[in-house]
Amino acid sequence: MHRHYESDAIRRLRDQQVKYAPRAKRLQQVEAAEQLIADVDPEKTYTYEFVCYRVTGYRPEAGAEDIKAKMTGESLMRDLRLFIEDLSDSIDLEADAAGEQVLTVEQLARQFNVSTKTISRWRELGLVSRRFVFDGRKRVGFLRSSVDRFVKSNGKRVSRGARFSQLTEEQRNDIISTARHLASGGACQSEISRRLAERSGRSVETIRSTIRQFDKEHPQLAIFPDAKAPLTAGQKKRLFQQYRRGMPIEKLMKQYGRTKTTIYRVINEVRMDEVADLPLDFIPNPRFGRKGADAACLGEMPEAEKATRKAKVPSGLPPYLASLYEMPLLTREQEAHLFRKYNYLKYKASKLRDSLDPSNPKAATLDEIEELYDQIVGTKNEIARANLRLVVSIAKRHVTPDQNFFELVSDGNMSLLRAIEKFDFSRGNKFSTYATWAIMKNFARTIPGEFKHRDRFRTSHDELFAATEESRANPMIEESAQNHRERQIERILRKLDEREQKIIIGRFGLNHSQEPQTLKEVGAELGVTKERIRQIEMRALSKLRQAAKEEKIALDI
Repeated sequence: MHRHYESDAIRRLRDQQVKYAPRAKRLQQVEAAEQLIADVDPEKTYTYEFVCYRVTGYRPEAGAEDIKAKMTGESLMRDLRLFIEDLSDSIDLEADAAGEQVLTVEQLARQFNVSTKTISRWRELGLVSRRFVFDGRKRVGFLRSSVDRFVKSNGKRVSRGARFSQLTEEQRNDIISTARHLASGGACQSEISRRLAERSGRSVETIRSTIRQFDKEHPQLAIFPDAKAPLTAGQKKRLFQQYRRGMPIEKLMKQYGRTKTTIYRVINEVRMDEVADLPLDFIPNPRFGRKGADAACLGEMPEAEKATRKAKVPSGLPPYLASLYEMPLLTREQEAHLFRKYNYLKYKASKLRDSLDPSNPKAATLDEIEELYDQIVGTKNEIARANLRLVVSIAKRHVTPDQNFFELVSDGNMSLLRAIEKFDFSRGNKFSTYATWAIMKNFARTIPGEFKHRDRFRTSHDELFAATEESRANPMIEESAQNHRERQIERILRKLDEREQKIIIGRFGLNHSQEPQTLKEVGAELGVTKERIRQIEMRALSKLRQAAKEEKIALDI
C-alpha cells in the first residue's frame, strides 16, 4: 500500500474501503476513480465531499472532519492513481479475469517503442495503472481501455515518445562528450540541455537526466559536480584549465556550484602543485646572494666586440637544419652572461617557492614564480639555439651508412639540454667544450647498443637492377636516392601482368620479407614447372628492359 498521499482525507478513504467495502464494490470504485481522473481539471480545486461522492456514490456524514477538505486538481489526480493501485491490490484480481486485455510495463514499452522510464513518466501524467496477479505474482498492469483513454488525451506526447528509441551507448557517450566540451566553455546545465536537445531531437529532460545519471555514477568525472561533495583532483585540474583558457570566475562558480573564495582557493591549490613540480635545480654561485645581484646577473647581454663571420652551411642539410647556421655563435662573455642569468633566475624562483605556505599559497608569489620560470625557459632556449649546430657537426662525424642521421641529431639535442642544466659557468670553461664531451659520451654509450639490437636493412633490388654506384657519404642523399630507385622499380613492374610480377618479385627477392627463390620454388607456389617459370621470367625481363628504356632508367639486366 502507498503511504505518501498528498491528501490525508483520500488516504483515510482508501483505508476505509479496503477494510469494509465488499470486493465487488471495490471494483466499481476503481472504475469510478479512473473515470474521475479523466474529468479532473488540474487547474481547479475540489472538495473531499465531491470526490467521495464520485468514487463511492455516497456523501460523507455531516460534520465529518474531512467533508470540507480541499485539494488541487493536480494533487487529486496523483492521489486517485495511488487510490486505484491500492484498491486493486486488495482485490487480488487475476489478469486473465479482467474482462479485457491487460498489458505489463514491458509490453507497453515495446508496443510504443519507448523505455520503461517513459512509461513511468506517463503514469505521472495520467496513465492509470492497476495491480493484477500475473502467474501467481502481483504486478502493475494497464487495461487496454485505460491505455486508449490516455493515448486519446495525450496523442502528441505518445507519438513523440514513439519516434525516439532508447539512447544507445554511443549516443549517450556523444551527449556526455559534447556536454563536457560545452561546460568547459562556460555553458550552464540548462543551456547545455537545451542545445543538446535541439541538436539530437531528444527532450530537454532526457538530456538533463542523462547528464545527471553520468555525474552520479562517475563523481570523479562529473560534468556538474555535487556542490556538497568535495572536488576531486581531476575536477580541480579541469577547473584550473578552464580558468587558464579565460573562463570568468562567475561562470566557474555557477558550473561547479562553489563560492568565489572556493574557486580562487582551488586555482591557487592547483597552481601550487604545478609550481612544486617545476625543475628549479641550479648551479650555486656566491654572487647570487650579494647585494645588487639583480643588476649584475639580469642586465643586458654584452655585445660582441667584432662581427662574427657568417658560418658556411654544410651541403646536404635540410632547410630547418641549415637555418641553424644563420644564428651567430656566442662569445665567451655572452655565454657567461646567459648561464649566469639562467642559474640566477632559478635561484630566485627556488627561494620564492621555499617561502610559500603549501596550505595557503599567495597568488602574488605564484605569479612571480611563474613569470620567472618563463624567463628561465626563454634563456635556456636561447643558449640551446646558439649551440644546436654543434650537435649537427658532431652527429655528422659519428654517423655511419646504416644509421639514421636525424635520430642521432635528436639524441644529441637531448644531451645538449642536459648539459645546459649541469654546466658551471664560474669555472671559466667554454660551454662548447663541455657540451661536446657530454654529447660524445652519450653517443659512445647509445650507439653500440643500437648496433646490437638493430635489424640489418636488406634489399635485393641490386640483383635485378644494379643502379649507378652512389659514392657520396651523406646519409640523407643516400636515403633519397634509394627511395627514388624503389619508386622506379615499382613503376616499371606495373607493366607486367600479375603472374609475371609474382615471378620477378619471388626470383629476385623484391619482397623484403623473403629471400630470392629458385625456379623450382617459384614453380611450386604457382603450380607450374620450373621450365615454364624460366620462360615467363625471360619474357618478363624483356618487358622490363623495354619499360626501363621508355622511362629512361639506366639498367643492367
